[in-house]
Amino acid sequence: MTDSDYLARAEAILTRIEQAADDIDADIEIERSGNVLTLEFENGSKIIVNLQPPMQEIWIAAKAGGFHFRFDGTQWLDTRNGREFFEALSEYATQQAGEPVRFLA
Repeated sequence: MTDSDYLARAEAILTRIEQAADDIDADIEIERSGNVLTLEFENGSKIIVNLQPPMQEIWIAAKAGGFHFRFDGTQWLDTRNGREFFEALSEYATQQAGEPVRFLA
């Protein structure tokens, strides 16, 4: 994948998260600064989603830990366990929000 392909695909993920947050019932504040998206929950905990252009990855930092996702030609998958990005993000957000949160791919 070229660098410009990576940036287009990764930026689209950040935009989808921002748009999806509007449709989620949980109280989540979203702040974006360049390639970093911060999701802050009512209890003050945060999830950070950031782009890593040199690695062509998207990283998530959550209470559950740090996770790296790489595009496989179809979807973004965790480099350790193969889990799909939005499935993983939904689980981490649900844990931190204390209520069901679902981000759709």
